[in-house]
Amino acid sequence: GGTSCDVLFYFPGLGCGTLAVLEQNEAGIVLLRSFDWNDGLFDVTWSENNEHVLITSSGDGSLQIWDTAKTKGPLQVYKEHAQEAYSVDWSQTRGEQLVVSGSWDQTAKLWDPAVGKSLCTFKGHEGVIYSTIWSPHIPGCFASASGDQTLRVWDVKAPGVKLVIPAHQAEILSCDWCKYDENLLVTGAVDCSLKGWDLRNIRQPVFILLGHTYAIRRVKFSPFHATLLASCSYDFTVRFWDFSKPNPLLETVEHHTEFTCGLDLSLHNRGQV
Repeated sequence: GGTSCDVLFYFPGLGCGTLAVLEQNEAGIVLLRSFDWNDGLFDVTWSENNEHVLITSSGDGSLQIWDTAKTKGPLQVYKEHAQEAYSVDWSQTRGEQLVVSGSWDQTAKLWDPAVGKSLCTFKGHEGVIYSTIWSPHIPGCFASASGDQTLRVWDVKAPGVKLVIPAHQAEILSCDWCKYDENLLVTGAVDCSLKGWDLRNIRQPVFILLGHTYAIRRVKFSPFHATLLASCSYDFTVRFWDFSKPNPLLETVEHHTEFTCGLDLSLHNRGQV
């Protein structure tokens, strides 16, 4: 029923966080390197211009830049957010080296990894920010999903929010951009639903996907199929959807025995998640 979705998902960073860098080879998945941080790590993004570099965001409000070729701690630490830095993403469009972070302090921040401090701060959300994702198509454009029940779209070249979508009547934990349609985004929320949004007409969603029984923690569009997406939830499942089909739920995978908090789809191997 409706109330079953109201699970608690505040996990303050208990003790330390570890960044594990894994490699897949003939032997299976092996640990290449691991790095420790003195607070929980909530999100991670690979650099788009250096295969050895990644950025994490953590419970102490800081971002860390790591180099997998080096064994010691982070190359750089950016500490500006006043609360948990819950989301971090490296820009997808060519010619830009920009990183966006989202925090429980209700702000998003823009970073150039070569510069020691944030380039600007985006204010407007009235709740914690759970997800900040760059558009794969439009340079300098990112979306954010928040506990204030809105999805917002921002342009780094303009102050203030570009678009506010009251997407759910519940906290929104995740959002993603379609890789094949620059106007299409998906949101996943505590109300257990996924909703698709066309930025040209935000009065109602273009699709609603129902099936999860607890809050949806992460949603991702497929890199290979325009209408395919994957989601994971506090109901322990991963679900695959095709929103173009009359029965959109393709598959429910129940191999986890705990909250399923994150997922991503391989850019190189069509079948790998």
